[in-house]
Amino acid sequence: MRSRLAALTVLALVPLLVGTGAAAHAKPHQDADPTGVGVRLLDAPLERRDDYRAHIYIVDHLKPGDVIERRIEVTNYSASAREIALYPGAAVVDKDGFLFGDGRADNELTEWITLDETEVRLDAEHRARVLARITVPDDATSGEHYGVIWAEAGDRRDPNANVHNVARSGVRVYLSIGAGGEPPSDFTLGDLTAQRTSDGQPVISVRVRNTGQRALDLRGELKLTDGPGELSAGPFPVEIATLGIGDDRVIELPLEAVVPDGRWTAKLTLTSGKVHRETTATVAFGSALVESSAAMSPTAVLGISGLVALLAVGALGVVAYRRRDRFS
Repeated sequence: MRSRLAALTVLALVPLLVGTGAAAHAKPHQDADPTGVGVRLLDAPLERRDDYRAHIYIVDHLKPGDVIERRIEVTNYSASAREIALYPGAAVVDKDGFLFGDGRADNELTEWITLDETEVRLDAEHRARVLARITVPDDATSGEHYGVIWAEAGDRRDPNANVHNVARSGVRVYLSIGAGGEPPSDFTLGDLTAQRTSDGQPVISVRVRNTGQRALDLRGELKLTDGPGELSAGPFPVEIATLGIGDDRVIELPLEAVVPDGRWTAKLTLTSGKVHRETTATVAFGSALVESSAAMSPTAVLGISGLVALLAVGALGVVAYRRRDRFS
């Protein structure tokens, strides 16, 4: 049984626009729903202490027969005492990201998860710790398995009621199973492009391809420098986006509307676990797009070339005429 564990850390990024006489801040981070239930992971393997994913999700590679344990903290954010149910649920990762099943949907992974408490009663703003154990059977299917350990609080069941309010939150589980070492994780970044939406919000897009053999949870930051009037903007935090194995997707990164039109140098840094990639490009918003020669069509380029040629021929004709007039 694995027992080496590392403490958790939490980081916060605040976007900032800086330059001569201009500054703006992003919207503050919103806390969890105060009327609901919260859950967070308390442990991570020591060998994954530099992997941020392992501090918020259960991420591991195990062999058939292995057993791991993780402590989970459950919090009642509501203003009254609540009974909170705890249970594992099924999940999948596809082109739409990490998707969990309805209710208590199960899969192969959920059968391996046991909890030392399946229900806790918590007073308002109180919390409790629950131990989750994952036991991989000898005949477990190789590959990556997905699930969620849920904490759920709902109204007392009234058989005469047609609608029930349920609040739940969970800890994701990404479990790779195989006899050998852990499959590699990797991804590539395409070119950065910029545009404004119909309501004027600037957006930078990038194509990301998962070239590894495990699902990815990408996060990072985007910085803009060398802007109009030597402005700099950012860092803008990139929210977590999940890419399945073999997934190839364009990710849009909306920025603060205060970012002015013009040319910028954009630097995007993305990380998933211990894999780090970055790319830099010159982008433009608004009227600066029209000025970019890269945005011109072949016809426009040929037209300009022809005009330059005609002007050059005309200039030579004027010079020849003046010379002839001088020596006649």
